[in-house]
Amino acid sequence: MAAFIVRMGPLLVLWQSVFLSGTSAVDRGNFKTCDQSAFCKRQRALKPGQSPYRALLETLELTNTKLTLQLINDNNKVRLLLELYRLQGNMTRVKINELKPLKPRFEVPDVLINDPPTEPLSLLSQDENGVVLSLGADSQWLIVSAKPFRLDIMEGREVLLSLNSRGLLAFEHLRIRKDTQVDPEGAEKKEESDAANEPAEGETANEDGMWEETFKSHTDNKPNGPSSISLDFSLPGVEHVYGIPEHADSLKLKTTDGGDPYRLFNLDVFQYELFNPMALYGAIPVMLSHNAQRTIGIFWLNAAETWVDISSNTAGKTVFGQMLDYVQGSSETPQTDVRWISESGIIDVFIMLGPTPTDVFSQYASLTGTQAFPPLSALAYHQCRWNYNDQEDVAAVDQGFDEHDIPYDFIWLDIEHTDGKRYFTWDPHKFPQPKDMLQGLIDKRRKMVTIVDPHIKVDSSYKIHNEIRSKGFYVKNKDGGDYEGWCWPGNSGYPDFTNPEMRAWWASMFAYDQYEGSMENMYTWNDMNEPSVFNGPEVTMHKDALHGNWENRDLHNLYGLYVQMATAEGLIERSGGVERPFVLTRAFFAGSQRYGAVWTGDNTAEWDHLKISIPMCLSLGLVGVSFCGADVGGFFKSPSTELLVRWYQTGAYQPFFRAHAHLDTPRREPWLFGPENTALIREAVRQRYALLPYWYQLFYHAHYSGQPVMRPLWVEYPQDTATFSMDDQFLLGRDLLVHPVTEEGGRGVTAYLPGKGEVWFDVHTFQKHNGAQNLYIPVTISSIPVFQRGGSIIPRKARVRRSSSCMEHDPYTLFVALSPKRFAQGELYIDDGHTINFDKQKQFIHRRLSFANNALSSRNLAPGSQFITPSWIEKIVILGASKPSKATLKTPDGKENLLEFEFDASMSVLTLRKPGVNAGVDWTVVLQ
Repeated sequence: MAAFIVRMGPLLVLWQSVFLSGTSAVDRGNFKTCDQSAFCKRQRALKPGQSPYRALLETLELTNTKLTLQLINDNNKVRLLLELYRLQGNMTRVKINELKPLKPRFEVPDVLINDPPTEPLSLLSQDENGVVLSLGADSQWLIVSAKPFRLDIMEGREVLLSLNSRGLLAFEHLRIRKDTQVDPEGAEKKEESDAANEPAEGETANEDGMWEETFKSHTDNKPNGPSSISLDFSLPGVEHVYGIPEHADSLKLKTTDGGDPYRLFNLDVFQYELFNPMALYGAIPVMLSHNAQRTIGIFWLNAAETWVDISSNTAGKTVFGQMLDYVQGSSETPQTDVRWISESGIIDVFIMLGPTPTDVFSQYASLTGTQAFPPLSALAYHQCRWNYNDQEDVAAVDQGFDEHDIPYDFIWLDIEHTDGKRYFTWDPHKFPQPKDMLQGLIDKRRKMVTIVDPHIKVDSSYKIHNEIRSKGFYVKNKDGGDYEGWCWPGNSGYPDFTNPEMRAWWASMFAYDQYEGSMENMYTWNDMNEPSVFNGPEVTMHKDALHGNWENRDLHNLYGLYVQMATAEGLIERSGGVERPFVLTRAFFAGSQRYGAVWTGDNTAEWDHLKISIPMCLSLGLVGVSFCGADVGGFFKSPSTELLVRWYQTGAYQPFFRAHAHLDTPRREPWLFGPENTALIREAVRQRYALLPYWYQLFYHAHYSGQPVMRPLWVEYPQDTATFSMDDQFLLGRDLLVHPVTEEGGRGVTAYLPGKGEVWFDVHTFQKHNGAQNLYIPVTISSIPVFQRGGSIIPRKARVRRSSSCMEHDPYTLFVALSPKRFAQGELYIDDGHTINFDKQKQFIHRRLSFANNALSSRNLAPGSQFITPSWIEKIVILGASKPSKATLKTPDGKENLLEFEFDASMSVLTLRKPGVNAGVDWTVVLQ
């Protein structure tokens, strides 16, 4: 490493001295506050009040697909064009752009999966004050008020949501810079009055930051001048809002009065802090509001730097104050106000009107797509560190898992496996025979992930660099040359992934004959794709860098999405379009769920970082990204053995389950902490493997319906206000409730079991507990509090082997947890685990499992599908059961067989042994 650092030059040495040292927290000085971001400061200076915008009702046009209407700013006479769409599925789209911009403004491509289908708007009434339009369903109206301009969406007499009710619509129009104004020869004079190029009220012609701004040593030139936009939304009756990841914060978003807004701007934030609104690696501009009556989603489709302010009329009130309101009969309705501010682009917002959480998930999925259905093995355990040193090290770690009887599916290689940080290559000394290494993993039915980052070493002997340069595929600087910055290889170029030709070329580099040494069991990790530029402003790309005709400022938050998109496409193409890809990304945007998994970045081996992994992944699940996890054990620093064990226990119940660690940390393979801790980690990992059939089924549903895999309790119990702020426990699907132990030295946890009249069963002891209660659970170091909902059936595989692929044809055990009404329902989903044949050729099994009237049956949910499995039903465990006199298995051929059973009267658990029936056929077990 030392020789490497010497070669990199002083800039990188400085960066690495910071990066590789034991600093305890983020250097906030590297990242802007709102006050240091000129457009945020300008917009935030605008206070709620009378809006200068007025709707010109005489310009209204209504067609089958949309309403258009001009707005005018009475201060500067600039006109905007409003477009309103009623979309299928109970959604409304609002677009606002300049009527006649000096040049086109950026509109986000490639995020929506299609042009959202519309439904007709009908005009109900119109006068000089505004218009009333019908939104079709459930007496929903859209009211456009003219002066000042305002939109209200109503249901009956109830206002669901208002736009510009606080007068914070602000649209900085493109203009000619006065001090450099030159009339281009033959240019047409603009029709608007010169007022359009005059400063708006409250700003001066050369206000600081409008045409250029400096942060630290970096100057951002703005050839287009000020171009920011802002709009406020009011949500009456709402006290809880969620989403807008990525932030290391609680699930329920906090109010931002008196502090910075939440920031959405993809950044490489070294050792991020918890519980603040700073930007992190990804940005999904989607917020959900929820109360006991309704869930609403707001999707702000803008890829520029964005800030989100949240205020509430109930925030900060003490419990006493709220009681006083109640006693005095205070009529103030709770309300949350949200303001979105973006640096450039247009206003393009989708309002998803629910009304249920499930409806909002479906509505958002109809716009941006669903979670990619991963290979089953990707849902198993992943072992990673920066870095496994060489082929011998990989073989030794692989052997260590077998010797200690701990299953795993993927081993990962970080940047040191390459030849001098040249991606798509191997270090010729450390990894001279990569195919031999990969074949050794294939022989054990295991896989590998290698890292491929989007910064390319500027080196004329490097094929990848030469091809990108010769094709003109690099991002350009403002002067038209290739944009270069510092990253792991030293001086690097950044491919322009916004260019579809560049993405197609990148995808082709994953072909087996291009990526030498790669094989079918090797998958990909895209890191540093914010993009990270060590010597750039805020450790990222200059905003005036050019992607074709557009500045990075317009589309910054899309870069990571495009990198993952191109990489996933490469893995699909290399298999001839047959195999499902697996790609992990650090940076992301709306729509990233279509391409793979994300993780929460470079966390730290501290208890609070373990705790925050839960709300961080819950927030991502609410906005489409189900495949989320955190580095088990923490990336920076070294965990205590207790923290490491607790992190494995928590990670085993989160969607993406990977241990990862920094180069400078001591090795921490699971067997290095003494036999007792090895046993505890082994048990946590084995619990994950036994539950893989259920995980796989949840991801199948996420892929088809957009429902999150890991979800807050309020999603399933939307009227239970006790659940609205909970983020230390969660549900997997509907049927498993998990409350990990995340306190150091914890001797007990209090889990809230929701559902009045429901029951929950401890999955380890089968103890039954009533719903709608706070249950105190004494814990030891081996405890992972998990409960199965009464009324559910969950499939497991009890024979845990060294990898998930080794368990492919193993039998199933069904855990039937009876409701108080002695009913239960569940599913079983089976396919080949890795190809897209489930979709293209309908090769899968999908069964409905039902228990009612003392009979358990399996019926086909997908009559059009075809798949044959050798797996069979090995055991059925019924919780909350009564003792039968006999149990009979009935199969479609008319045969009836008596089954052996055991009954534990103390726990009311009935175990039926070896039904022996194939998992893919109809059958019924009758209890008498």
